[in-house]
Amino acid sequence: MGTAADFSDAEIDAGRRLFAGEWRFVAAAGTVEGLPAGRGLEIAFAGRSNVGKSSLINALTGRRALARASSKPGRTQQLIFFAGAGRLVLVDLPGYGYAASGKTKAAAWAKVVDAYLQKSKALARVYLLIDARHGVRAIDEGILTVLDQAAVSHQIVLTKCDELREADLTACCNRAQLVIKNRPAAFPSVIATSARTGRGLPELRAAIARLLRERSAAAR
Repeated sequence: MGTAADFSDAEIDAGRRLFAGEWRFVAAAGTVEGLPAGRGLEIAFAGRSNVGKSSLINALTGRRALARASSKPGRTQQLIFFAGAGRLVLVDLPGYGYAASGKTKAAAWAKVVDAYLQKSKALARVYLLIDARHGVRAIDEGILTVLDQAAVSHQIVLTKCDELREADLTACCNRAQLVIKNRPAAFPSVIATSARTGRGLPELRAAIARLLRERSAAAR
């Protein structure tokens, strides 16, 4: 499990500074043609509808309404792009696993997301959000396979961890790590978070800051 012990004080501070500035909405894409040109480095968040993607993005950036959170699953039907003061861009991918919007729309979302994963040169990692109360389900494993096939670096982030007992959370983390153990594009550790309490947010920010630092060094 990703904990503060996995990061130095300097990395925790770098993560805090990375997310401390102003954040703004920059684009929304509901079609392949509407995908914006890549700028800087992009970090995408994926997950089942109602897993808490919007809440996590708002908590990471310290903004209450940057990403629109809703109690109605399936509300976000586009790829939403947010930019900070630096080179980092956050991408809120459409939630999956909600069929009420119809098979035609669901297929259209999948087409756009697949095009984004395949073509984005700016994408550094996809964070796959998993509701800790339910753990990794078959549909999540399907998304992990898609990410592996696209050769996209990805990491599991557990959400709503404040709603579990510590022993149950540890068991959930262990099961998730077994799921990703032999996946070639998966980052081996799992980060447990709570948008409500702030648990795990410093570690997630630090992980993103470390990733950006490594990507920048590799590009030199």
